[in-house]
Amino acid sequence: MTDGVPWGETSHRFGAAPWWALGSATVGVLLLGSASLGAVPIDVMDVLGMLASAAGLPVEASWTPLEETVLWRLRLPRVALSALVGAGLSLAGALTQGLFRNPLAEPGLLGVSAGAGLFAALAIVAGSSALSAWLATSTVAMSAFVGGLLTTVLVAAIATVDGRPSVTTMLLAGIAVSALAGAGLGLLLTLADDAQLRSITFWMMGSIGGATWPAVGVAAVGVGLPALVSLRWAPALDAMLLGVTEAQHLGVDTARVQAGTVAVVAMMVGVCTSLCGVIAFLGLVVPHVARRIVGPGHRRLLPLSVLLGAGLLAAADLMSRTVAAPAELPVGLLTTCLGGPFFLVQLLRHRRHP
Repeated sequence: MTDGVPWGETSHRFGAAPWWALGSATVGVLLLGSASLGAVPIDVMDVLGMLASAAGLPVEASWTPLEETVLWRLRLPRVALSALVGAGLSLAGALTQGLFRNPLAEPGLLGVSAGAGLFAALAIVAGSSALSAWLATSTVAMSAFVGGLLTTVLVAAIATVDGRPSVTTMLLAGIAVSALAGAGLGLLLTLADDAQLRSITFWMMGSIGGATWPAVGVAAVGVGLPALVSLRWAPALDAMLLGVTEAQHLGVDTARVQAGTVAVVAMMVGVCTSLCGVIAFLGLVVPHVARRIVGPGHRRLLPLSVLLGAGLLAAADLMSRTVAAPAELPVGLLTTCLGGPFFLVQLLRHRRHP
């Protein structure tokens, strides 16, 4: 909200239905292209044929065993994980902006990413080289998830006064706790050897390269369930755009909505960060774009953020593994390079036309 006027209310001029159709088609093309392109290119019709064959439809096989192996063991898990993580981070960003009533807010304000990064680095530095690669990766992911949740619980506890959360205190506590986590991460970086330092650096830049079907399952549960819960709060979040006091007069249990939103955001960001590392700017930019398309109403804003986030991260992951092939760029680096300038342009436009 800016100067008493809900932010974003003048942002869309057209009906939402055309945007939904166009957005769904675009995301579908991006996901299909991401499954088709890579070090081993697979014809789009072969991708569709293998998917149809898996669904039990009669299809004449025109693909090679290598292409089938690449699609099912490498490409599809990566596409699915990128879509789920992109959807989760973008939805978390939309919820955070609704919670703080500020389009510049993002999930990192709650300290989730900072706590996840600190605990992941701790797992890497303290990990035993005798562990298998799978166990080591699982330990880092679990540590990151636990760290994100613990940090959020600490921020929420600091911000709760007389059983009611204070959004302003939560913002300040999140900044302070994130700063402390950053200091702890810096200390671990000074203690790490070269191999550990490299692992921490690449984890902090984000990557979908470790995608597996079990990871997709974890992301589906960790993103899907909180997403379904959060969509029920759209009317309450719309009321809270008017202010907490006004929302209470309308019968909204603001304390419950605020606490639930923090829990849902922590769950989604914790799961996504633990699986893929730190992926910046999605939770900030995607809701901003969605709001300019359909306006500030959360009934439309939340689902569209999910859709756009899934497509954007799938496209970013496709670029990360094709732009500098055979090398692979960190996907978090790409989202920052693309999202940073875009958001600066939007800020300049808003300054000229508030």
